[in-house]
Amino acid sequence: MQLPEVLPNASFYMGALEDPPLSRAGFIVLSVIMAFFTIPAIVLNGTVIIVSLMHKQLRQPLNYALVNMAVADLGTAMTGGVLSVVNNAQGYFSLGRTGCVMEGFAVSLCGITSLCTVALIAVERMFVVCKPLGQITFQKKHAIGGIVFSWLWSLAWNLPPLFGWGRYELEGVGTSCAPDWHNTDPNNVSYIIAYFAVCFAFPFTLILVSYAKLLWTLHQVSKMACVEGGAVAKGEMKVASMVILMVLSFLVSWLPYASLAIFVVCRPNANIHPLVGTLPVYLAKSSTAYNPIIYILLNKQFRKYAVPFLLCGKELVEEDETSEATTTVETMSTNKVAPS
Repeated sequence: MQLPEVLPNASFYMGALEDPPLSRAGFIVLSVIMAFFTIPAIVLNGTVIIVSLMHKQLRQPLNYALVNMAVADLGTAMTGGVLSVVNNAQGYFSLGRTGCVMEGFAVSLCGITSLCTVALIAVERMFVVCKPLGQITFQKKHAIGGIVFSWLWSLAWNLPPLFGWGRYELEGVGTSCAPDWHNTDPNNVSYIIAYFAVCFAFPFTLILVSYAKLLWTLHQVSKMACVEGGAVAKGEMKVASMVILMVLSFLVSWLPYASLAIFVVCRPNANIHPLVGTLPVYLAKSSTAYNPIIYILLNKQFRKYAVPFLLCGKELVEEDETSEATTTVETMSTNKVAPS
């Protein structure tokens, strides 16, 4: 496949322009795979945002972080997802050097914000459910503060490549852009190491520690669920289960990408096939479709409004609604976390 000479950024991971890393059919398959994840991600994350704006019952401090994650994931899907579909369909990155930098920055900004939000939710749940500091009331100011911090933290570490510390470059089969993991220049390597430490390792550590603590608490709560405060204990267990599932899905999606990136930094001369370098990237981008599914299927508040919205007004009959509503009221009245 011969690429046009006028495309200065239509380079590839390896090989000359006339020797692309994949066949035309291979690029089409990647385009279809990305479309399979991108379309549901846009629809579902958009649904979470819209129903949250439409129904004040969903505008609780606890849900602010969930909506913030939906915004970040929607941003990732609209930039990295859509552009990957289009570029793979064409067989090359067609937006030039400026477009590469803009895409790399936008996808990284939204992706790290989403990761920080997962860490925020996990830590908040650990403190509220496990109560290491006693009873904690999660208020609006805490939710807004966490959201602002997640965006500022991500912005602070994704801006440097725009000013000379690090750079955004083509990755994998050359149809999407990200921080340049392969450049061995000391200036770039120092940025990548710092970026990995503060944007991947640190949030992952918070997530894993919080997850371990929640898992232990779930084990303890299950023993007392039928003793005293049974309804509240079961409600808290549902909340923690949803968060654990959300964290696990995010780890499964992002850990391969982070591991590959740090491996390339440590072994810059390693011969990695473009397709091998691309799959973790797409696996990470696919995470944008997982979280809203978890919200809708496991969170009764979101499910109550999101499912009819998706089905154009048709409502599903749910069981134990009175029981769950009672649990919510009891939980909120005791300044604990509402399970749904």
